[in-house]
Parts: sequence; structure tokens; C-alpha cells
Amino acid sequence: MEAVLQDDRSVLQGLISNLEACIMGKSEEIGLLITALLAGGHVLLEDVPGTGKTVLIKALAKSIDGEYRRVQCNPDLLPTDITGVSIFHPRNETFLFRPGPIMTNILLTDEINRATTKTQSALLEAMEERHITVDGEQYMLPQPFLLLATQNPIDFEGTYVLPEAQLDRFMMKFSLGYPNEETEVRMIFAQTGGHPLETLKPVATADKILELQQKVRELHLDQAVGEYAVSIVRKTREHPSVFLGASPRAAIALVQAAKAYAFLQGRDFCIPDDVKRLVPYVLGHRILLHAEARMEGATVTTVLESVMQQVRAPVRLER
Repeated sequence: MEAVLQDDRSVLQGLISNLEACIMGKSEEIGLLITALLAGGHVLLEDVPGTGKTVLIKALAKSIDGEYRRVQCNPDLLPTDITGVSIFHPRNETFLFRPGPIMTNILLTDEINRATTKTQSALLEAMEERHITVDGEQYMLPQPFLLLATQNPIDFEGTYVLPEAQLDRFMMKFSLGYPNEETEVRMIFAQTGGHPLETLKPVATADKILELQQKVRELHLDQAVGEYAVSIVRKTREHPSVFLGASPRAAIALVQAAKAYAFLQGRDFCIPDDVKRLVPYVLGHRILLHAEARMEGATVTTVLESVMQQVRAPVRLER
């Protein structure tokens, strides 16, 4: 495979420029979001209100000429409010499927932890298999399909903890955090005449995103890099502080994300640093620590740092 083509670079740069115009001072997080898009993985954004989670997702949706839907989660939300429902048509004496908001390219599930576990489980099939089942009938989702969810880490009343099975289906989890003082001042003046989101134009089609995702899948992965990623994942299961380690799905997600990150950097091959760079975001939400380890001060971050120190990175790759 040739290095990233100029046309592809222009599309990627257009996505980055659009997102940076709406969310200032967060180039790292924007890169993670586009990496997940290229890898075809879902993202969970966890942060306090007002940091720009929803704006970032809406900016990405407006940058792609595809379908976008938003679901505002609450305890009254039913699974059929997301997937759709079959309605009996008396004249034809048949059931007609009325699709829900999940039939889209980019789905924002805002405050996902406010939906009940029953409603959350309605997303599992779609996230993993890219289709839904309603009344025994299977319906394929539009491609590409990307689920972007937000949640507030400090709001506990009226919320439901996301089950491990669902967390494991998110390729990445990260936060935006507060901007620094200089950036916050720039934001104030940049939005006095209106929000930049209002003037965003699409820079890519859904078909172009599918094409880029295919190129990422074909990107060269050295045997040693793949083994390095697997070693890190397996080591999380052996660490004494870890109660539940990362799954084989996590290893696949880590490699896919590393390939997408390499593509975003303009390379047609993956290196160990790509894997190391993404470990906190791909594995951090997939492992659980023993209660004793947490009481002794261990955190997911320190455990992952310890794991990476124990796994030796390959130093010479064959291409």
C-alpha cells in the first residue's frame, strides 16, 4: 500500500480544521476522535457539563455529508425509541417497520448513563454487529456507523452504571477537560458573533469515510507489533492489582486503533509507539481493579504504566 495520498490528507486535514474551529486547544482529543472514526470504533466521552462534548460530536457530524441523529437519554427512554418499532398497517394487514434514530451514520447518545440498563442493552447488537433485530426481523445499519456517547462522571442521581459488556464495545473512552486560560479567552471572543458550528461545511462524504476505513484495514501491521499489543493486553490479566483484565476484543480494538493512528500520521505502517500512545484510551475503561489495590492508591493509569514497563517493545521491524 502506498503512503497516504494527497486527497486523503486533504480530507483528514479538513476534518481536523473543522473540529479545531469549534473546540479550541484540544488537538489531542480531536486526533483521538478521528482515529476512532477511521478505525470504525465507538467512543465514550466522559466529562463534566460544558466542556464541549456535544459540540465536538456535532462538529464531526456536520463535517461528514451523512446522516446524523441524537438521542437524549433519560429513564423513560424505551429500547424501541432507539431501534424503531413495527406498526400494524390495517389496510394491508401487515406490519411495517418504522426505523428509529439508530438508523444513521453518526448517532449521539447524550448522557447514556441516564438510560436504564434495558435501554442500554438495545445498543449492544448495533455496536458489535452493525445491525438490529426488531420483532425477529434483522435490519442492517447504514455504513459507516459510529456511536458517540457522553456521560457526566459526577452526576449520580438518576443514572445507571454502564455494564462491562457495553463498556467493552466502546473502542475508546476519554475526556476533554477544561481549556487553559488563554484558550478560554479565545473561545469567548470567537463566539461573540455566533458559534463556529453554524458555518461548518462538510469536507467528506460517507462513502469517502468508508474508503478511508478500508485503507486503514489494509495498512501494514508487522507481526512483532501485533504480538506487542497482545502482550500488553494479556499482561493486564496477570497484574496483581487487576480484578478483571482486558478482553480479546480489547486486543483487536487496540491494533485497529493503532493502525488508524498511523494512517492519521501519514504512514502506511504501524509502529510500537502507535500502540503505546493509545493504550490508556483503549484499555483504561476495560479493566477493573481489586478493592484492596484501590485502597492502597492504585489507579488504572498507574497499573497501565506498570504493564507497559513490563512488556518490552520490539526495536526492529521487518517491512
